Amino acid sequence: MKPRTIFLLRHGQTDFNVRGIVQGSGVDSSLNDTGRRQAAQFFAAYGHVPFNKVYTSALRRTQESVQQFLDLGLPHEAHSGLNEISWGVREGTRITVEEDAEYRQVLAGWVAGDTHARLTGGESPEEVAARQRPFIELLRTRDDEETVLVCMHGRAMRVMLCQLLNYPLSRMEGFEHSNLCLYKLEFTGTVFTVKNFLDVSHLQEPA
Repeated sequence: MKPRTIFLLRHGQTDFNVRGIVQGSGVDSSLNDTGRRQAAQFFAAYGHVPFNKVYTSALRRTQESVQQFLDLGLPHEAHSGLNEISWGVREGTRITVEEDAEYRQVLAGWVAGDTHARLTGGESPEEVAARQRPFIELLRTRDDEETVLVCMHGRAMRVMLCQLLNYPLSRMEGFEHSNLCLYKLEFTGTVFTVKNFLDVSHLQEPA
């Protein structure tokens, strides 16, 4: 079997990102001007790639990040399993590790291996992983799709990478992310490997 290529992309910047407000799965925000520019830069770098399919979450900011690919007429599927983790009652508010004791405790718990922990009303990483598994199975079995583009969200992407690469979810902080960053993976039919890690070269302004 010929190796397949998966472009795993985080969505572009939103005003909520700039203001440090948690979006999660419950805030369906749009890209801001910077996010739209990032999306255009990514398309300028990779618009020539013959993607067989574009996958996004069910949230607007992922679809807007790849809209120029969709405008080419590429097949597209939106999957709610790719949505961002739910941060529960904190969605739409500004929370930081420094200011929020519960947030700090939950994040520390994840690193320590308590990946069933969640913020009030939110999801745990284990729950996010469970809803991602049907999509991962789909990704594994659609071997006629040699090159695919998957656009999703920061925390959900960390969970996804742990699952694809067989890391425990407690290691997810090792997969850093930024707006419109790319993880490029190769799939042999049995094993996923990362070829590009936190790639933002497409966002570099020309000298």
